[in-house]
Formats: sequence, structure tokens, C-alpha cells
Amino acid sequence: MALNKSAALIFLVLLIDQVSKFYIKTNFQLGESVPVFGWFKILFVENEGMAWGAKIPGENGKLILTLFRIVAIFGIGYWLWDLTQKITPKITVIAVSLIFAGAFGNIIDSVFYGLIFTDSYHQVATFLPDAGGYGTLFHGKVVDMLYFPLYEGYLPEWIPFIGGDYFTFFDPVFNIADTAISTGVGILLVFNKKAFPKETDVFPAKEALEHRKQ
Repeated sequence: MALNKSAALIFLVLLIDQVSKFYIKTNFQLGESVPVFGWFKILFVENEGMAWGAKIPGENGKLILTLFRIVAIFGIGYWLWDLTQKITPKITVIAVSLIFAGAFGNIIDSVFYGLIFTDSYHQVATFLPDAGGYGTLFHGKVVDMLYFPLYEGYLPEWIPFIGGDYFTFFDPVFNIADTAISTGVGILLVFNKKAFPKETDVFPAKEALEHRKQ
């Protein structure tokens, strides 16, 4: 049952993630921005590397990163499967399911988007173009669109060193998959004791399970 619920959560996150990316990719040009409300905007950018725009240098840097992500997803997947086979707190399964779904969502971009979309420079991308996509297998770019600039403006002149500079607080642009990963990691950190109880805390649950089997 735990595995089925985990699979349902993963499917839901992947569906929302990929539908949102498909919509952005086929309706926005790269760099196009649309205000939603207050300090929330939709801003279409593409990430060629890791989180925060970091990259692995070299001609094969993108390929190495994508292959690393694939290896990592197998590791996370095995961890999740192992958790569902044991008496594990629900919060742990939920958190790891979110991390797995988010990582898987971004892997889909990295592996396939270069093949199935044209580029988005000064144009709206075409899905499954006859002439081929903007890249090759394992060389796709991750689509990001969620932008929350909580503050944008020029800093007061009296602030040392950076006074008068234009400043944006919370500059990253991210996607649903990134949100799932961050939420999962956050749950594990904030509820660490509940997510990873000591053996003495789990032992009564084991006894109860064995009692039900008798």
C-alpha cells in the first residue's frame, strides 16, 4: 500500500511538472515574463547545468551531468523502494517520493527536450519538429518558470559598498520539480527525528505488526 501511494504521489508531481513545462515551452519565448500577482511572475528561462545555474566545464560537461542525474535517480529509487518495504514513517516516504519525482522530472528535460523541441530564442518552440530538435539525446535544457522576486529596486545610497546598486531579493527561477525536491529535503531536515526514528522508537511498531500477523 505504501508503494502504491508513493507511486501516485510521484505520478501527480511528474504530471504537473511536465504539463507546466510543456505549456511554457510551447507558449513563451526565452526570457519572456508575465506578472501573475504581486511579487510572483512567470519568467521562462532554461537551465543548462545544475541548480543555481552552475555548470560542469568542458565539452562533455552536460553529458556527464545528465548521466550523474540518472545514476542518482536509480539510487533514490532504490532507497524509496526499500523504505516502502519496511515499517517507515509516512512522512519519510512522502519526502523521498517528492525528491524522486522532482529529480525524475528534471531528468526528463535533460534527456529528451533537446530532441522533441526546437529552441526558444526569439520564437515559441515547436513540439516534435520535422527537422529535429535543438539538441541531442542527454543534452536537453531544464525549463524553469517560477519567479518570486520579493524585492526589486535600487538600494539606499547609505548602504556601504552596494548602496545605489539595483538589487533583487530571491533571484532564482525554478520549476515544479525543483519545488518538490526542496520540499522533500526540507521535510527531512525539519522533521528529522520523526522521519528517522531510533530503533527503540520503531520497536513497538514492529511488535504490533507481528501481533497482527499471529
